[in-house]
Amino acid sequence: MSEVLCEQRGAVRVLINHDPATRNALNADLYAALAAALDEAQADPQVGAIVLAGGGNFFCSGGDLRLLAQRRSMAPQQRRAKLEGLHDLIRHIGRCSKPVIAAVEGGAAGAGLSLALACDLLVTTRQAQFSVAYVKVGLTPDGGVTAFLAQFLSRQVLTQLCLSGERFNGERLHAMGAVNQLVEEGQALQAAVQLAATLADGPAQAMARIKHLCQHAYGATLEEQLEQEAQHMVLSQGEDEAAEGIHAFLEKRPADFRRLRQAPEQ
Repeated sequence: MSEVLCEQRGAVRVLINHDPATRNALNADLYAALAAALDEAQADPQVGAIVLAGGGNFFCSGGDLRLLAQRRSMAPQQRRAKLEGLHDLIRHIGRCSKPVIAAVEGGAAGAGLSLALACDLLVTTRQAQFSVAYVKVGLTPDGGVTAFLAQFLSRQVLTQLCLSGERFNGERLHAMGAVNQLVEEGQALQAAVQLAATLADGPAQAMARIKHLCQHAYGATLEEQLEQEAQHMVLSQGEDEAAEGIHAFLEKRPADFRRLRQAPEQ
């Protein structure tokens, strides 16, 4: 039975998809639970960054094929409604204003790979195995995996990975440009938490805007991106985060952005 385990490590919230018996396969209950956990972390001023991991030394094996097999008897609109649970979770990660970091041990396949790539940053072991596995079971990709992979792969390489369903390890994914930190087996979660901790004390509003800019940079024209950058910069210049950051720089001291994030006293 899948569940989401939550751990607080300083200013970092760790969310663990825990169902080792299925290698943390995805299902509708998990989509809702992870989305709710992200919302809770988003609303908590004590949380500066989020790490998403899998239990039992494996990130995620993708959709539960036993459940997917049952959809053959459903009407197309019912299948679509089921699929939207996954897509809503992917959207949740994108909309979360706080950095979300995937910590991948073991591997990620199918929608599990979509989930890892949906995160803002990715830490994985060299040995972890990845696959756009859908074609192996007669299915087509979902969860945005083709969009995410297309951001750093040529059309030819993307097509090969999707048509073949071949496995590739963390080292190859790193060479493709999708990995922020490559570690040895058993170190992904610790490294991801350390990376998250370096971001968690940053200026929350500015980082949310930076995340938005980075998400839209690939599909925007230069003029569109210049406009978005201008809008965000104008807002940022008038806020307490900028005042604190600039004064700290001029006074040669560390900026205290965490103080600005704290919930006001009731």
